[in-house]
Amino acid sequence: MGKLWHKYGWIVATIIGSTVFSAGFAFFLQPNDMSPGGISGLALVIVEVLGFGSVGTLSILINLPLFLLGGVKIGKRFFLGSLLGMVLSSVLIDTFAALGLPAVEPLMGVIYGGVVCGLGLGVVFVSGTSTGGSDILVRLLKLRYRNVPIGQISMCFDAFVVLLTGLVFQDVNKALYTGITVFLCGKVLDAVVYRFDYSTVALIISSEYEAIARDIGLKLDRGATFLHGEGSYSHHNTKVVLAAVKKQQLTELKELVMEIDPKAFVIVQEAHQVLGDGFSRYSKHSL
Repeated sequence: MGKLWHKYGWIVATIIGSTVFSAGFAFFLQPNDMSPGGISGLALVIVEVLGFGSVGTLSILINLPLFLLGGVKIGKRFFLGSLLGMVLSSVLIDTFAALGLPAVEPLMGVIYGGVVCGLGLGVVFVSGTSTGGSDILVRLLKLRYRNVPIGQISMCFDAFVVLLTGLVFQDVNKALYTGITVFLCGKVLDAVVYRFDYSTVALIISSEYEAIARDIGLKLDRGATFLHGEGSYSHHNTKVVLAAVKKQQLTELKELVMEIDPKAFVIVQEAHQVLGDGFSRYSKHSL
């Protein structure tokens, strides 16, 4: 089952994420003439300018040239998955819009729309694909700017759509609401993409460093490293235990240390993207 999920799970995740994104857009944002940015937001603006057409159909037309760029730069799986995400999200946006649900209060629409759309996009991005359009460009920019979270890249890119929304609809409030949506969408996107990739690094200062390092290996199945230290007051040489553990192992780590040495000095800090045995493996396509 694990091998089957590893091979085809990205397809399921792309379908689920695209459906969630489409629902958030069609139910909360489109009825209020607002968007989470990107190609769908640009399509909404163009439909308003032209006075005819649908957001889903126009999104597909805008996406076609972008797919050639994405397929060449990022690979076959990204191309096929993004094609699935783009077609599915475009069709579902029009399908959900056809239900004719009444518009919710604008502020509620902005909040729920931004959160739901960000959740959907996050699931799609985690699967290694996209919903097309600006998502492809965002992924390509991420390859260039490795240290910038993907949600922040997306927010910067979508700022242009926010300005267009205000100009085309001639409503400052819509532009401001859209800005909130873009911000929320980006933050939720980052939370989904990176929430599984946080670990904890602990620095442990204790005279029982040998026993503590041994139990970290035996009980937590994690490695430990000795750093050479010196007390600033006593000038006694000692060894500091450095250990990286999963967040859910933090309580067990603290209990382990306190059982061995109740006087131990422990410094705990959050670590992002710990690479190596037992943690993540580096890939140039990592978000």
